[in-house]
Amino acid sequence: MANEPSAARKAFGDLAPALANYTDKVLFGDVWERPGLAPRDRCLITVASLVALYRVNELPFHIAKALDNGVTRDEVIELITHLAFYSGWPTANTALTIARRVFDERA
Repeated sequence: MANEPSAARKAFGDLAPALANYTDKVLFGDVWERPGLAPRDRCLITVASLVALYRVNELPFHIAKALDNGVTRDEVIELITHLAFYSGWPTANTALTIARRVFDERA
């Protein structure tokens, strides 16, 4: 598996190899591996930020990553429900649609 291209390399490595490298080594290497927060906590923070900022491109990947790191479906839904009152109803509604798709794909 170590030789399999990363998600960044698959998505845009042919177009922007330097950005794919930074994504792999700096973002998911250095930043995500810092000892100050557990991966599960980083996932919750990231999903919340993406929902609040309406960053729908990245949301499916990070919801799936959250599930892989021990966040439950119920916790994802609770996070989105909570944010409806802080980031707005449209952001929550869109995030629920994306979460449902991620959940269905993993079923």
